[in-house]
This record gives sequence, structure tokens and C-alpha cells, in this order.
Amino acid sequence: MQSATVVIDHPLVQHKLTVLRDRETSTSKFRGVLRELSLLLAYEVTRDLPLTSRRIETPLEPMDAPVLEGKKLCFVSVLRAGNGLLEGMLDLVPTARVGHVGMYRDPETLEPVEYYFKVPASLDERIVIVVDPMLATGHSAAGAVDRLKQAGARDIRFLALLAAPEGLRAFHSRHPDVPVYTAAVDRELNEKAYILPGLGDAGDRMFGTK
Repeated sequence: MQSATVVIDHPLVQHKLTVLRDRETSTSKFRGVLRELSLLLAYEVTRDLPLTSRRIETPLEPMDAPVLEGKKLCFVSVLRAGNGLLEGMLDLVPTARVGHVGMYRDPETLEPVEYYFKVPASLDERIVIVVDPMLATGHSAAGAVDRLKQAGARDIRFLALLAAPEGLRAFHSRHPDVPVYTAAVDRELNEKAYILPGLGDAGDRMFGTK
């Protein structure tokens, strides 16, 4: 299956991303704008959800109106920074089930280490959208998707604020069936595997930690 990367270049998305990139943006403003941006990204990653119709009565006449077909959504946050995207997406789709995957990057090997995994049942019956602000090396993202597939997920999408070319190559080489949605593909990774020009560490900027 062909790998897919979808860059969401809507003007509002790009404007809000610039606010997040700016080092002068405060922690509180960063959280607020990230929540707004996650709503816009959620529109795009759910653009092709299947629809059916049902009979309703408008104030003037009956009609067959479009409704979601019924395949359930599951949002999976890659802890901890993924929660910043998760909150805004739940504003848009409050009925979605939620899972969490705890991964951290070993500072020496840069490989992912799992410390937490909790997801809803029947993932094979759900559209699973994995959220993590940064797709840097791609190892943690690929590791999270590995675990979700082991838990039964079949229809998976990955949503990130920013991606690096190196991370996209690594992710798609392991999961060519999982499309990646992102607001931008930046230039490269530095020697510490941070995205350049990037926006720093999303978790640290979101929570005011270092």
C-alpha cells in the first residue's frame, strides 16, 4: 500500500502554527492556540468519515439528512504531549473513545520505551486516530502504532503538528498503510533529534517544564 502524508496548509492552520513556533508565546497562550489548532486539524483527519442518511423533520418538511455512518471513533494520545491535541479533538467529537500510549525516547539510543498502554475494547471496529504533536525520528510513533495493531486496530491514522522528513521515512517504512496528517514537514532533525526549525519540545512548552 502506498504511504500517504497529508499536509494541512489551510491559512488558519499555518497562522496558528506560527504562533506556536514563536519562542515568545507564553505557556498559557501555547495551550490555548494548540487547542484551537487541534480542532482545525481534526476537521481534516475526519474529512472522509463515512456517511449515511436518516429521515428527519425540519420545521418545514421531512428530508433524508446525512449522518455519520456509525463506525466509532477512537482517539489515542501518545503521552504526554499528545493530550494537547486530544482535548481540542474531543471538543469536536465528544463521543469518541479515548486511549493512551505512554512512550518516551531513550536519550542514548533514541529508541522508544513504553511505560503505559490503555485503550478501549474492539479497536478493530473503530477508526483510530493517533495524536502526537511531533513526528521527529518516527520511532515512538511507529512503536505506538505497532502496539495498537497488536491490540486489534486496523483502520489507523496518525496526526501530528509537525513532522521531519527522517521521521516520515521511518514511520512509513514500518506502517505504509497508515496515513500521516500534519500541519508542516520541516527541514530536518538536529543532532539531538529535535525538529528544525520546529517549535521546541511541545510537552515542555505546553506544561511549562524543562
